[in-house]
Amino acid sequence: MILGIDPGARRFGVAIADLETRFARPLEVVDVQEHDPIERIKELVAENDVEKVVVGRPVTLAGVLGKSAEQQKSFLVALRSVLEIEVDVYDERMTTVIAERNLRDAGMSTKKMKSVKDAVAAQVMLQGYLDSRA
Repeated sequence: MILGIDPGARRFGVAIADLETRFARPLEVVDVQEHDPIERIKELVAENDVEKVVVGRPVTLAGVLGKSAEQQKSFLVALRSVLEIEVDVYDERMTTVIAERNLRDAGMSTKKMKSVKDAVAAQVMLQGYLDSRA
């Protein structure tokens, strides 16, 4: 299994994929006020027999690392220090926009969308990662 993470300041989305099928699906949205993100990821890795974690890298439309990339560096260092598996990064550009469009096209209300959008954005990012390595 491979875990995809779309980190944010208030919440982060999590997706998971089987390495055989190479099909990503949303797993959960974690509120960072309620859970320590590093600890929750560690739990998810153990619970799901994860072999690799992919973290979305904030890149602007111009292809430049965004402002939140600096904050992400410390997150990546902390994550790599507690996991004994590979932690990779992948461009998360436009994943939230794509997730919102997909959810809207599926007829989901804006209120309901808010609760799953981050996990779907993580799914979009992880699927892009898998597809780029096919």
